[in-house]
Amino acid sequence: MTSEHFQVLLLLLFCVLHSSEQTCPSKCLCMSDTVRCSSVGLHKLPQSLPSFPANLDFSHNHITWLDPDTLTKTPRLEKLWMAHNEIRTLSHNLFRNVSGLRLLDLSSNRLQMVEQHYFHGLWRLEELRLFNNRITLVEGSSLSGLSSLKKVYFSFNQITHFPFFSIQDHTHPFLAMLDLSSNRMSSLPWEDVKALPQLVQQGLYTHNNSLICDCSMYAMFWHWNLSEYNSIKDFTDEHTCNVNGDPRRSIRFFRDKRFFRNCTVEKSIMQPVTVLLSYVVVFEGDRVRLDCQTSLSSTNLSFTWLSPSKGFITQSSMNDTLISMLPNGTLEIHATTINDSGVYLCTAVDIKQALNATRAVNVTVLLPTAEPFNTGYTTLLGCMVTLALILTYLFLTPCRCSFCKQPPAHSNQGTLSCIFSSFTREQPNTDTLKHVAFMEHPMGEERIEWIPQS
Repeated sequence: MTSEHFQVLLLLLFCVLHSSEQTCPSKCLCMSDTVRCSSVGLHKLPQSLPSFPANLDFSHNHITWLDPDTLTKTPRLEKLWMAHNEIRTLSHNLFRNVSGLRLLDLSSNRLQMVEQHYFHGLWRLEELRLFNNRITLVEGSSLSGLSSLKKVYFSFNQITHFPFFSIQDHTHPFLAMLDLSSNRMSSLPWEDVKALPQLVQQGLYTHNNSLICDCSMYAMFWHWNLSEYNSIKDFTDEHTCNVNGDPRRSIRFFRDKRFFRNCTVEKSIMQPVTVLLSYVVVFEGDRVRLDCQTSLSSTNLSFTWLSPSKGFITQSSMNDTLISMLPNGTLEIHATTINDSGVYLCTAVDIKQALNATRAVNVTVLLPTAEPFNTGYTTLLGCMVTLALILTYLFLTPCRCSFCKQPPAHSNQGTLSCIFSSFTREQPNTDTLKHVAFMEHPMGEERIEWIPQS
């Protein structure tokens, strides 16, 4: 075989291999940027996948394991559907070549835990679906590095504890939904929950759990209900708790509030609660005072404020120079900012009578605006000044009497001649004027003479 034939053979082999890499897998449907292999009875991912797809759908199959080498051939991948399979665990470096992935659906599988290496490198991931698995444990750093995350679904699992401490403003700035509903959590670390970013608190779903009824729990949910969070409004009846931890004594605590009448003072919330709501609108930089006037008339009261940006505020915990609390419970903000907008909740507690009342103040901080330029007043002022100058010029100009000629007695001008005399040009004295005349000489003469004439 000559060298030319050998080169032709290599070229044909390369073309065959290259075309096989772009061939649509058997039983799959390939479109412009999508490969769909759902509900075709697959037990593992196809060995050869085309490199062009941005969307891969392998849902509703019998896949038990994901081969890391398979996904390395799809660098453009943005959405991966693996729902309704039999996946039990994820291998290391599974997503090392698909850092552009934005949606990952692993719902309805058999995952039992979420390990810290599962989603390593997916810094562009926006939506993670893990609902309807068998997850009992979520490791503390399993969501670390997912800085673009917006929605996470952990519902319908068997989670008993969740690492709320791992979610902060700087680690997950866009996270707006954290669904932990329908799990087996009997209590929540309320201090960690209070420290969650406000955006995460608004989208935190914890209904249909096995929470034990206590006043700390009720205080948090009551505040969320007052703020009209969707997680409370949409699932009011699904928010239940077990009295003394007994599942047989489960109550809907937004409907049945009698249990919370016996809450102790230390737990900061009791029933019945009287709410007085007011609205305050200020400009940025202004000083504002929020009073805590309630229906309680006792002088032996303790006050607690719950602010949207600084959490719980008491007289003993004040360490901020920009905000202070007066002895009568009034909260003073020395220089408001845009971040101070929101609902402020004050709870006044009568220690002796074991009563409390609550006041909510909705604060809106506006940016200062420049006063509009009133052209109407400016135009009127300009016209008045112009008119005054004209009148001053007409009637207060001094009359040069030495040049005025007194009109005859029968003249109709009256006194106007002296007034308008200033408009008359001063007549020149003909005796003092001299005229200059230029006279042309005949051609050929170089000298030009001028003769002054009187």
